[in-house]
Amino acid sequence: MGKQICKLLLGMLCTVSLLGCAGTEKQQTQAESEGADAQAGTEKQQTQADTEDTKTVQLTVWGAKEDEKLMGQVIQGFLEYYKGKADFQISFAAQGESQCKDVLLGGLEEGADVFAFADDQLNALAAAGAVEPIGQADDIKSRNLPATVDAATINGQLYAYPLTADNGYFLYYNKRYISPEQAKTLDGILNAAAANGRVFAMDWSSAWYVYAFFGNTGMKIGVNDDGITNFCTWNQADGDIRGIDVAQAMLRISANPGFSSRTDEAFLEGVKDGSVVAGVSGVWNAVAIQQAWGEDAGASRLPTYTCGGSQVQMASFSGCKLIGVNAYSSHPKWAARLAEWITNEQNQKLRFEMRGQGPSNKKVAESAQVRQSTAIAALLSQSEFSQLQRIGGKFWDPVSEFAQNMAAGNPSGKDLQEQLDAMAQEVCAR
Repeated sequence: MGKQICKLLLGMLCTVSLLGCAGTEKQQTQAESEGADAQAGTEKQQTQADTEDTKTVQLTVWGAKEDEKLMGQVIQGFLEYYKGKADFQISFAAQGESQCKDVLLGGLEEGADVFAFADDQLNALAAAGAVEPIGQADDIKSRNLPATVDAATINGQLYAYPLTADNGYFLYYNKRYISPEQAKTLDGILNAAAANGRVFAMDWSSAWYVYAFFGNTGMKIGVNDDGITNFCTWNQADGDIRGIDVAQAMLRISANPGFSSRTDEAFLEGVKDGSVVAGVSGVWNAVAIQQAWGEDAGASRLPTYTCGGSQVQMASFSGCKLIGVNAYSSHPKWAARLAEWITNEQNQKLRFEMRGQGPSNKKVAESAQVRQSTAIAALLSQSEFSQLQRIGGKFWDPVSEFAQNMAAGNPSGKDLQEQLDAMAQEVCAR
């Protein structure tokens, strides 16, 4: 995937974004007077939606908890723009994007009409009939980065609306405690953190982040041609770097007083209270970290770590976020209009301003404001060592269990090769 996100994010380096803010009169005027391309598809859908002879339109939107304030403004903008078209009752509910598929498929008819989700869930959602091909897709394709369009496409059909081009991770560090030179190696980061009575944080309960240790070792992980089962060589017992070398490296890291395995939420809490001076996360935390650390906020590609006597560059998974429309929505055309509104040019600009998230919209992605983002620059640098996340469902739990045991220092003392073999077997299970 690393090469794909390169294509996706390298497009972030050239144009001018349309100034505007969802939910304001300024945005409405701009959309009408300048004929922003972000509204093109929406206007076409308006004619379709007007054929819905419905006075009351109830819609539920799912998104990340951290997006609640942003989505409040976006929804308010939608209500003002379409005032008088219907009696709208639109509500937002927090639902993690990484779990969206499982929650939605647990009850499609009770699920949200419009929802944000990670692109690796698209195939399963489409196979289950939760999302359907989008009409008039050419407008949407033309204004979004090609790689995000590819991520939202199955067999040539667009099934979702591209929202971001930044679903990856990299290193944040506080320059007051850690120098740019120290930030190049995990050893340097850990030693500097420990010397200051603080920690480097990374979530080893999440297999998504644990890929960082295995992804650039020559060992492989991925989904088979059936789109369901995985292949995994993380238990490799020979070669320049073996699975046991990675396991031993993780144990050394976990034993360092400068290390703490924390969830993304706990990492951010540590940033705010001063206990965390470096960590692995993504652009969704860029604004909060900048507010907490100010001029000391630094970001770069992931460091190298000591493994098998060598320095190995840490890898990453990456991808993008999409907006889907529930095929079982009672108001599918209005839901589609709302989905396109959420992902239009003005609202992607607003998302970048409020949440620091990298846009999929070409004009916003190529704007000077986005190009100047430290977090986006770090993500671009890391993209050389990233892989598109295409993993079957059996990957997550075994890797998480193994990594959490490493984080705890392998308290059972169980043989590391046996643990690696068991993990790989479960990851590849049918």
